[in-house]
Amino acid sequence: MRALDRLVASSYGLNIADQIALVAVPIVAATVFGASASTIGLLVACQSMAHLVGSLPFGVLVDRTEPRSAILASALLSLGGFAAAALAIGAGAILPFAGAIALAGLGIVLYGLASLSMLPRIVAQADLARANAAISLPRSVASLAVPLALGLMLDVTGAAAVFWAAAACALAALMLTAPLPKSVSRPQQREALIRRLAKGAGFVLRHPMLLPITFCAVFWNFAFAMLVVLAVPVITQDHGGEATLFAGAMAAFGLASVAGTYVAGRIAGRIAPRLVLMFGPGSSVVAAAMLLALPQGNPGPLLMAAFFVLGFGPSMWLVTQNTVRQLVTPAQMLGRVNAVIQTAIYGTRPLGALAGGAIATAVTPQAGLAVVAALFALSFAVVLASRLTTVADYGALAIAQESV
Repeated sequence: MRALDRLVASSYGLNIADQIALVAVPIVAATVFGASASTIGLLVACQSMAHLVGSLPFGVLVDRTEPRSAILASALLSLGGFAAAALAIGAGAILPFAGAIALAGLGIVLYGLASLSMLPRIVAQADLARANAAISLPRSVASLAVPLALGLMLDVTGAAAVFWAAAACALAALMLTAPLPKSVSRPQQREALIRRLAKGAGFVLRHPMLLPITFCAVFWNFAFAMLVVLAVPVITQDHGGEATLFAGAMAAFGLASVAGTYVAGRIAGRIAPRLVLMFGPGSSVVAAAMLLALPQGNPGPLLMAAFFVLGFGPSMWLVTQNTVRQLVTPAQMLGRVNAVIQTAIYGTRPLGALAGGAIATAVTPQAGLAVVAALFALSFAVVLASRLTTVADYGALAIAQESV
């Protein structure tokens, strides 16, 4: 297998495992542990807290080591975390379950940073956008397939078996990445951790495209984390639907993500990146309006449509902004720059999950949806007010980076 093929195949394993956790944690929390909305928010926060805790040190690690070793370590962390989660469910222990989910999340974080840094080293610059689409597609496929499969597995085999399946996926990823080629190590000047992180953060804060990418994604991910926590209470309490509609909505989200990622790879080089960069957050505003208009008694059809819209545009945006990041960032800083942005993006998810649970408890889940809509609108406004609207082609970005 080519190095890119192995990387894409391993991405399937780890993204399927991660998606199992994303969908199963709220359901398992409610059905196995009898958790309230606020406790579900805490568990979802534990899962996404890994991005806040791990991204920055892992970014420095990726810059200082060769990516293959980091990818292997990420698969080992995920394997251990998902196996421990299955054991915790069997023991009925919610605190060890939360810790295991956080450990598995650390593995996913490290994998994401290492794979983004490896990709420009194993493909030609002209193929980078299509390669980003290829490595993003597993996440989208998992978003579609996992919710459908979980609906059967949770009924037939039980919650613990779901997390054993996630551990098996992580093991497959470990076996696939073992033969990846080692990169030639670059000489690294010895610097303190804080100084290296400060350079990466300073580059992001000064860059006219990386900064709006970061803020757009911060608002979007805060809103999405709130939505994951609010969805089941909104469906059941406010609109009289079944809790299992959430799994169907996530499947619609996954189907749209597959379609959006595929389209992003097909149109790379044929359409101005600025159009995709505006379309992603703009379509999220439309999806939020649909969620606010869910009918009483039969929210399913409009709910599915809203999650489809929410998955399609943002998945195209993700592929496009990954390519922009890789092209405008010097290779020796890519790990740290990605880590800074990942921390800002996914580090907000625990806060969003906590906010969703708090608003649902203190006010109503429907009031939380209004906040979600406002945050999606803010993410769109950031893009419209930035230089992302001027990105006409990837080639100009590469030339500009080389001239720095």
